[in-house]
Amino acid sequence: CSCKSLGEMKGLLIDCSSRKLTEVPALPLNTKRLYLQNNSLTSVSPGALDSLNSLEEVKIFDNPWNCDCHILYLKLWLEDISAPSLAKIRCATPGPVRMKPLRQLTGNELGICKRLLPIKCLEFFWRDLILIAGAIITLILVAWALKFSKKLVCQINLSQ
Repeated sequence: CSCKSLGEMKGLLIDCSSRKLTEVPALPLNTKRLYLQNNSLTSVSPGALDSLNSLEEVKIFDNPWNCDCHILYLKLWLEDISAPSLAKIRCATPGPVRMKPLRQLTGNELGICKRLLPIKCLEFFWRDLILIAGAIITLILVAWALKFSKKLVCQINLSQ
């Protein structure tokens, strides 16, 4: 990719267009303009673009996007960062959504994803059960300590 300064304290223009890239390269944090069009990108790894907080312009069209559930990160990211760029992205695969704009895809068209985030219900159950048991034991110990302290105060008062 070529890297060009936009002037002092204004950030960088990163031009990675037409380089046959299959994945997004590591990018400087002060990237203001990012050009990734006309490559071989099919998806973007979740979190790959999150650090680009000062981004003002993105060109990411003309790539063979695979519009299954793995494209969801890019779709949501572009909705937040650059709606005009999202409007230019068209799906290459799978067949039923070929040439359809990414922004128009619904959850059903993105395919049924087994899990984007690994969530195991039993792990939550055991964690919650342990937390509840810990809270109950703590309450019992506090109640016992209060009862014991009252007895101790009574014994001190009686002995005086």
